[in-house]
Amino acid sequence: MMEKGLLVVVSGFSGAGKGTIMRRLMERYDGYALSISATTRAPRPGECSGREYFFVDKDCFEEMIDRDELVEYAKYVDHYYGTPRAFVEEKREEGKDVILEIEIQGALKIKQKFPDAILVFLTPPSAEELRRRLIGRGTEELSAVHRRLMRAVAEADGVEAYDYILVNEDIDTCTENLHNLIRASHDRASAHLDIIECIRKDLRRIENAAANLS
Repeated sequence: MMEKGLLVVVSGFSGAGKGTIMRRLMERYDGYALSISATTRAPRPGECSGREYFFVDKDCFEEMIDRDELVEYAKYVDHYYGTPRAFVEEKREEGKDVILEIEIQGALKIKQKFPDAILVFLTPPSAEELRRRLIGRGTEELSAVHRRLMRAVAEADGVEAYDYILVNEDIDTCTENLHNLIRASHDRASAHLDIIECIRKDLRRIENAAANLS
């Protein structure tokens, strides 16, 4: 029987390098599927719908909520973000590890619905480095950068709910560390399944022995 894929949630402060690391992970390693979120925010330069996000308007997003077509959704800096359900379920059944790049509100909802999900939080090495990266992107006004920094203060209070924290000082190193962490989680899950199967076999032997004695 094919092993069902893991559900891996990757969050982090805006500017922590999540998008770059996700792209490197997909390029370097097989066995992953990157879930594409739906959002009501406008595309940034170079982004297109169906690749980085599914860009939809507010009314469309709220219809998806009403039809229960999202695994989770959250509102972040005045915009909705959510994970389409069908893609996640299909890829996990195919044995692929599905990576969800979502904000902390959505990550905590995922953990409630899927207790076996792995939550990973990415962070730059310092607050000053975070500020430098946000300004360096050049995609937003300074007022929007300030709002993201203030949001990061609130997000820091929820980090303890995550299973792992990865510091992104170097993109290549952080990508490899994330991959190794996921592989180790597979090994741990497989070991637990092996233990359960051994217990089942022993119980069957005990049951059969008891039946023969009677």
